[in-house]
Amino acid sequence: MQIKLRMFLVHCFRGEKMGAYSEAYLGDVVENQGKLFDFVAQSYPDSDTEDFINTYMKSKTRKNIDDAMAYVNTMDAKELWKYFSDTEKYKLKQGKAIEGFMPDWIGEFYAYYQWYYDIPSADVINKVPVDFLRKAYYGLHDLELDLAVKKVGKV
Repeated sequence: MQIKLRMFLVHCFRGEKMGAYSEAYLGDVVENQGKLFDFVAQSYPDSDTEDFINTYMKSKTRKNIDDAMAYVNTMDAKELWKYFSDTEKYKLKQGKAIEGFMPDWIGEFYAYYQWYYDIPSADVINKVPVDFLRKAYYGLHDLELDLAVKKVGKV
């Protein structure tokens, strides 16, 4: 608790904003979004993962996370998938899934990027497209997530 308070005071002293929502949610949001993207890619290999990611990042569901709606921020990947599918009436499109560890990393990257720069997720996906992350993955995925986000920078 003292460490978080100290970090908060340092950020305030420097005039830095802490992020889009409370840091208390950050770990869960990052992990669960990575697992969500991976769940969709692994469970539906004949579906277009990139279309899902684009739609999800522009959705009301993701906006609720941006706005720190606790109910949505604390959902695990399967709960989030059901909530998103039901709320947005989303149906997966035929296509090719993104393979390997990439969907998980992309999900985590977008969640952390959105929080760090406090940019709406709908803007993040336009500024840092999935295609860019797919190409940059091999050079960024071994870095700590915060460093990868800082290397891409605020676009």
